[in-house]
Amino acid sequence: MSVKSFISVAAIAAVTTLTATAAHAQWTVTNLNPAGSTFSVAHAISGGQQAGYARVGGVVRASLWSGTAASWVDLSPAGATSSYASAINGGQQAGWATVGGVTRASLWSGTAASWVDLNPAGATFSNAYAISGGQQAGLAFVGGVTRASLWSGTAASWVDLNPAGSTYSGANAISGGQQAGWARFGSGALERASLWSGTAASWVDLHPAGATFSNAYAISGGQQAGLAFVGGVQRASLWSGTAASWVDLHPAGSTESFAYAASGGQQAGYARVGGLWHASLWSGTAASWIDLHAFLPAGFVNSFAQDISSDGVNTYVTGFGLNILTGRDEALLWTQPVPTPGAAALLGLGGLMAARRRRS
Repeated sequence: MSVKSFISVAAIAAVTTLTATAAHAQWTVTNLNPAGSTFSVAHAISGGQQAGYARVGGVVRASLWSGTAASWVDLSPAGATSSYASAINGGQQAGWATVGGVTRASLWSGTAASWVDLNPAGATFSNAYAISGGQQAGLAFVGGVTRASLWSGTAASWVDLNPAGSTYSGANAISGGQQAGWARFGSGALERASLWSGTAASWVDLHPAGATFSNAYAISGGQQAGLAFVGGVQRASLWSGTAASWVDLHPAGSTESFAYAASGGQQAGYARVGGLWHASLWSGTAASWIDLHAFLPAGFVNSFAQDISSDGVNTYVTGFGLNILTGRDEALLWTQPVPTPGAAALLGLGGLMAARRRRS
């Protein structure tokens, strides 16, 4: 063997070892279920905080965490019979609370006392599902129609996004001035994944060809994630602003799947595998699927990923799982270190060396 060949073989071996380590770095899981809670869900994550809800003292309470169960903060406003936080961004949380017998879209800034009632005038009920850049997205029942809705921090700022002809619509997500969700058209019609840019007139139909129904749950960087029922199967889905851009994320071996969150080119959700739900992660293709359930401790039989975020150091996924040892759903936080620039470079070098070997 020549010196050159020996160096190449050694380099390839080193790269193979290091790239395998980078690609398969372990996820760690933190249980966020607060003391005294009979169930909990971590629904969203941003800036090192998680938002969701927990049942404590017999009441479902909008909740805020900072990475541990002990950090739990009760956001339930005074007089609320139940409350839920579904989104978090920029130190604010969005969701809904039932106060005075009415379910009201809600906004918080980290404390129960900071609660803001977003329920628009004339609305029978409302929910806020998403928050970004000081705006909130959700739905409101106004004039006998459930309408996709947009707010800018107050009830008076409400904007009706319901597209012309729609009998029922909702906005699940917001980012970069766009909103994603669903709309129905006509009695008995099913949902169509939808995209808006701040007005009802801007509505774009994302419903893919051949789908029975579809829904967009997330938006990030010009992409939308959700689901579409195609070929008799509910499939995790990805779009880039048009129906024609639809990508099927449904993993091999799964009987149904959902993409519920998107950030930085990754999607999080869940897939049914072997009859049970597994928290899932994708990077834009079905083949990229990662089973996050595999990293849970013994006792969890179902798990669901609800949101994904990265701070450049770690990738975080929030969600919940059914723990049969405790008999309850428990809020969960998955964490994985982001590959260092050196590891990322090695990934590319490994591919280059492999290509050279194939050509030799």
